[in-house]
Amino acid sequence: MALEIVHFGTPVLHQKGEPITDFDESLKSLFDEMVETCIDAEGIGLAAQQIGKALMFCVVDLRGIEIDFDYTLDGSSPPLELFNPIGMCNPIVTKIDSPKTVYEEGCLSFPDIRGDVERTDWIRCQYQDIEGIPHELECNGLLGRCIQHEVDHLNGILFTERMKKKVLKKILPEINELRTKTINRQTN
Repeated sequence: MALEIVHFGTPVLHQKGEPITDFDESLKSLFDEMVETCIDAEGIGLAAQQIGKALMFCVVDLRGIEIDFDYTLDGSSPPLELFNPIGMCNPIVTKIDSPKTVYEEGCLSFPDIRGDVERTDWIRCQYQDIEGIPHELECNGLLGRCIQHEVDHLNGILFTERMKKKVLKKILPEINELRTKTINRQTN
């Protein structure tokens, strides 16, 4: 069942997630529901905060994406379909010394709002899967960017906070309008 995605103006989006400690059936159900929600919303990633839960858990799903990126998972390069969608529990991102890239990002919690964000190209992400098994993923391109975006959510950081001031200034009226609509919905 697809879940409701909360929009900017909802306080949970600025909350740091609680660590995942129980790798049980409820986590597997949450994973399935978040993947379905992400697919229904035509996204490539979704953090628990975006469905109203302050947890250190996100999903990433780049199946079918034709944009080039490189990766290794636990030291090898299995086909993407073998480990996507990814359920990431308690992820820790380390930036690998590499050039920064600028890419226009969007966010399911900011419908129809997009803006350029500069991020490190290569990252290392240590996380546990939904069974509690630890993994290490090194990646670049869209996969690395998506993971950085989602892990930011888990730490209460929004993509708009990563934008340069001149980029943010251009979309600020749309952001303010979204916040007002969200707050009005919550109070009615």
